[in-house]
Amino acid sequence: MSKPVWHEPGVTRNQRWNKHGLSGATVWLTGLSGSGKSTIANELARELLNTSRLAYILDADNLRHGLNSDLGFSDTDRTENIRRVAEVACLVADSGVVAIVPIISPFAASRDHARKIHRDNNLRFIEVHVATPIAECERRDTKGLYAKVRNGEMTGLSGVDSVYEPPKSPEVKVGANNESLSESVAMIMAQLLVKAGK
Repeated sequence: MSKPVWHEPGVTRNQRWNKHGLSGATVWLTGLSGSGKSTIANELARELLNTSRLAYILDADNLRHGLNSDLGFSDTDRTENIRRVAEVACLVADSGVVAIVPIISPFAASRDHARKIHRDNNLRFIEVHVATPIAECERRDTKGLYAKVRNGEMTGLSGVDSVYEPPKSPEVKVGANNESLSESVAMIMAQLLVKAGK
């Protein structure tokens, strides 16, 4: 089978962004289940809307209903899940939209790959570590996953009986010092405050 050929678009990124005042980027929120990634993602999207910036949340659970419905939760499948999400985020950012990705993404190598494909495409990638302590995540247990692991009903929960490799140098770190939701969003927004079209 022949190798696919890359087709350059007739309308360039700069033309698209400058014409419509866009500024694409990806905000990648990593952290344990229950850390607050989705809550922050939704508030960030709302704040971007208030400042007339286009944003779209690529929710990892939602993507498993379609794009990633063929994947399970083995380490191999999790790696492929993150790879696909990263590629979609890169396309969304290229369009001029801020892609917001709340996803556990437990492996540092997978997050590094997501960063690399953005860098290779001259797109901004902002890694946010939602570093809520595991005790608090388990207290919240928003999806009931911690209880299931403790009761022996399931295995493979990142940070409990499966690996979670926290970022070593994220652009933003929230959740470790009891930052409020508004404070967390403000810290991320500070990274995104660039002139539209740049």
